Amino acid sequence: MHLAPPVALTIAGSDSSSGAGMQADLKTFAAHRIYGVNALTATVAEVPGEVARFDATEATLLGHQLNSVASHFSIGAAKTGMLANAENVEVTADFAKSHPEIPFVIDPVIFATADSQLLSDAGVEKMKAGLLSLARIATPNLPEAEALLGRPVRNADELAAAPRQLSELYGCSFLVKGGHFSEGDVITDYAWIEGEQIPFSHPRIDVADTHGTGCTLSAAICANLAMKKPLKDSVGEGIAYLTRCLGQQYQWHRNGDMIAALNHFPDGVE
Repeated sequence: MHLAPPVALTIAGSDSSSGAGMQADLKTFAAHRIYGVNALTATVAEVPGEVARFDATEATLLGHQLNSVASHFSIGAAKTGMLANAENVEVTADFAKSHPEIPFVIDPVIFATADSQLLSDAGVEKMKAGLLSLARIATPNLPEAEALLGRPVRNADELAAAPRQLSELYGCSFLVKGGHFSEGDVITDYAWIEGEQIPFSHPRIDVADTHGTGCTLSAAICANLAMKKPLKDSVGEGIAYLTRCLGQQYQWHRNGDMIAALNHFPDGVE
């Protein structure tokens, strides 16, 4: 008998280069053999290293998208990416509250790799006040973790403590990536998952383009949650998937295949 694949929802912006945002999420879901549905939060004119402009989706339309997919599909897990403004954060939080059965991965996209601000200051405050408490896990990068903590993270010890401190502030599990403070050939990311500090170590892979890596990681975690895997396993497998993506991108780049290198997704999941 043929079984339908699990379904995962991405609530994110559209990246015109297809390296990040909704496009990265849907490719990641597909690589995990998950059926992806989406709700568009913003249309973004960008390429790696440059965000030229974005226009946020009107909040009422975002709400209609979310209600439409939820009425038709049994959503196994959901993730957020770029939400753009306070109104979209609020609509997303209301949706999460009305569907407590759906585990949410919150990728708090505040800044782009190109240093553009992708979530308004009012949106950041709305996220702090309500959305994060509804998450199963949040996955900030270092600048986003600092914004949520309200102070800088200055060394590896402070990085290791940050996920627990964030969890105490916002009431969900956290994963904070460790590339800024890791030395040598190994990076250690730190998580606080359901009351336990967990380090995740993996090889450092120097690649020319990291555009979309945060989206890919959070989408991979979401895909594993949609398969009903435990949160700790979902995080570990999400990190392993991204590491394979970057390893493949490195090989493509060395071989001169720049289009493939920008589209760093392995053929499937082991």
